[in-house]
Amino acid sequence: MGDGIDETAARSATVVVIGAGQAGLSTAYHLQRNGFVSALDEPTAGRTFVVLDAERAAGGAWQHRWPSLVMSTVNGIFDLPGMHQDPPDPLEPSRDAVPRYFARYEQVFALPILRPVRVRTVHRVDDRPDGALDVETDAGRWRARVVLNATGTWGAPRLPRYPGAERFRGRQLHTRDYRSADEFAGLRVGVVGGGISAVQLLDELSRVATTSWYTRREPVILDGEFDRETVGRATIARVAADAEAGRPMGSVVSYTGLFRTEAVRAAEERGVLRRRPMFTAMEPDGVREADGSFTPLDAVLWATGFAADIDHLAPLGLRGPLGGIPTAGTRVVADPRIHLVGIGPSQSTIGANRAGRDAVRDVLRLLDRTPASTTA
Repeated sequence: MGDGIDETAARSATVVVIGAGQAGLSTAYHLQRNGFVSALDEPTAGRTFVVLDAERAAGGAWQHRWPSLVMSTVNGIFDLPGMHQDPPDPLEPSRDAVPRYFARYEQVFALPILRPVRVRTVHRVDDRPDGALDVETDAGRWRARVVLNATGTWGAPRLPRYPGAERFRGRQLHTRDYRSADEFAGLRVGVVGGGISAVQLLDELSRVATTSWYTRREPVILDGEFDRETVGRATIARVAADAEAGRPMGSVVSYTGLFRTEAVRAAEERGVLRRRPMFTAMEPDGVREADGSFTPLDAVLWATGFAADIDHLAPLGLRGPLGGIPTAGTRVVADPRIHLVGIGPSQSTIGANRAGRDAVRDVLRLLDRTPASTTA
């Protein structure tokens, strides 16, 4: 591990990985396994890499999850490549269990991770298609031949703009800001969103608060369990088709529907899942319903999901005419030096593992075609 970045001059790495969540760690593992060495320890070696992570500790976004999200209620967290997890305690908060596993993984494989380092922008040094890339951070610059972006979505919460939101006197927060239902005991809370996180939090909040549930569309609740081999593969194929076409990708539930999980069943049994159409406006003390009536609220929880956290790639002009970034696998079509790992079709934990492996394979082919001397 390195202690910091020289702020006066750019340092060099063949590959810069941005982000050290599941996708970033998987990518780093496959780079190391394919002969890339630490740009911190061996900066003059032929093929080097470094991982830049904005977090202060290992664990990616998991370290920020709400305490009540325990291991028994999260979707399956797959082992990182090369090292099994210890059997999880189903009642342990995921914000403790997963970061502990990630930290051990980083140590076992001695991955070259620098943190906290926030990437501000990535831009091209020149117009050559095989030229170098500049990665500007809040702790100096890195020059790379390839950038593997694994920043995920936690840093880009979707917050809808609603008329009157600025006049609402109650509390507004996004899922990423939620900590405990105890903060809302005895209050009137509007929960906005139709995904599994929205339903989990609705179930939790309704036990201590008076809740109202709002979604844009009538939720489709499916019986049975989410089957990774059938529904999972079909979902990935649909997301991949959107990604390849450069269409903006929707929320997970927009592709899968809402399965009748334990949280969904619990909320149904208690009569909590009474969906209301989205309110038309927010007022100082509540919301104006679609039918014109008024509902007083003390807080609004926006469980409205996340977008890809990739604003730092904006200088590269990667978006297509449909608003998304066209990709082939993880590779960005407009610039094969850029890969999006763990975003879109590879957002799940098993998808992130596979994406890290596939991205490194693609990078090896690119580097074999364009020797280092052509990008000096």
